[in-house]
Amino acid sequence: MKDTVEIFSRRRVNVEKLLPYGFQQDDGGYLYQADLVKGQFKMTVVVSPEGAVTTAVVDASTGEDYVLHRVAATVGEFVGKVREEYEQVLIHIADTCFTSDVFKSQMAKQIIQFVRDKYHSELEFLWPRTPDNAIFRRVDNAKWYGAILTVSGKTLGLDDASRLEILNVRMRPDDVVALTDGKKYFPGYHMNKKHWVTLRLDGSVPIEEILMRIDDSFGLVGA
Repeated sequence: MKDTVEIFSRRRVNVEKLLPYGFQQDDGGYLYQADLVKGQFKMTVVVSPEGAVTTAVVDASTGEDYVLHRVAATVGEFVGKVREEYEQVLIHIADTCFTSDVFKSQMAKQIIQFVRDKYHSELEFLWPRTPDNAIFRRVDNAKWYGAILTVSGKTLGLDDASRLEILNVRMRPDDVVALTDGKKYFPGYHMNKKHWVTLRLDGSVPIEEILMRIDDSFGLVGA
């Protein structure tokens, strides 16, 4: 079972969505209740204004706390049903009332907002083993036109092994050859290096230039 830390990690609360969802303000936080297993249990979810999430499950008939769903060694059809519904409640809250907060650089945040506003694209996190990597694709044909990844500088051939955020975009082959310099533009990381390049989101390339490259990439995958 996924716990609250796993479900809400890399997410930021959108407080404005809590009340419409069904939360109620309570002692400076927000409280939500749901029935589990056809009303046999009452689940309470509390979200702080900062986004911290705590939960409790109470047996509706006795009023006692129920904790077996949190004990990994406890197995059985009934406790499995409790776990399943408990997790579903949390995942739905996370998907509805929280937004992705994986990428930390200002440039990454600007790019995410840019593709959302201009192309109605949302990041897609396709690889559970690499949760710091995401792609965005055209709505009309589902083709990728960009990806934001978090990698070690060593993977780009840099001396510094520190983690950094990068952007992959598609380019015309002639432009790939002309621009790839190992400083600002790199061969496309994990992509076809004839058609894709990688840029660091650390200010080495101005944001205006990056957004222009995204526009070009969007057009190139439109056919």
